[in-house]
Amino acid sequence: MDEHKQQPEADQTFDVEKVIAQAKMVLSNPRGFYQTMPRSGGFANPVIFVAAMALVTGLVTAFLSLFSGSFAIGLGSIIFYPIAAVIVGFIASAVLFVIWKLMGSQQNYESAFRCWSATTALYPIAAILSIFPYIGAIVSILWSTYLIIEASVSVHERKRKTAQIVFGILAVFFLISNIGSQYASRQAADRFSEMSKQFEDFDQMSPEEAGRKMGEFLKGFEQGSSAIKQNGESE
Repeated sequence: MDEHKQQPEADQTFDVEKVIAQAKMVLSNPRGFYQTMPRSGGFANPVIFVAAMALVTGLVTAFLSLFSGSFAIGLGSIIFYPIAAVIVGFIASAVLFVIWKLMGSQQNYESAFRCWSATTALYPIAAILSIFPYIGAIVSILWSTYLIIEASVSVHERKRKTAQIVFGILAVFFLISNIGSQYASRQAADRFSEMSKQFEDFDQMSPEEAGRKMGEFLKGFEQGSSAIKQNGESE
């Protein structure tokens, strides 16, 4: 077994160059990254990496929000994303830890967190691709699945075929769930947009016409809500 992999990570200070170098290696040579990734050394460095990737993602989101009229939300993402990413990371890593244990891995929770943290290098790319409907989610899910498979082989020493089957099934589930949710949300947003246009001249309508428009609005609102509810139940 490679001795370098067993050496704990000693340096736990923020280093921009180190973060950039790690992100580049994860994206360009994931197998090499996981083969040489320190499996211990504390949570500080992986948490710093996650927060840094989420911060960049927040900046990208804030920039893109300039073109969508939701700059306040985009600006808030700069603060919210790093905090949320770290919290979600500990939860996601716990799930991965259980899955890897069921697959026979001997690695601990810290190794699972380190494996997951590397996948956040995809966050900024997914944020950029989000301008294209569904593309960002599809690329992010498939690419992160590939990274987790590499981690399963190089860090957890599981057979590649087994990892491909386990995480491939999970990827299909997340793809269907994510695309379905996005589709339902877009459909509902389109309905609400159309309905809101009906009230542009509401103050100039007769009582009868206003009542009819209100009835159509409530009916459309109910249909949109039902579509979202049905999609949530199917997941």
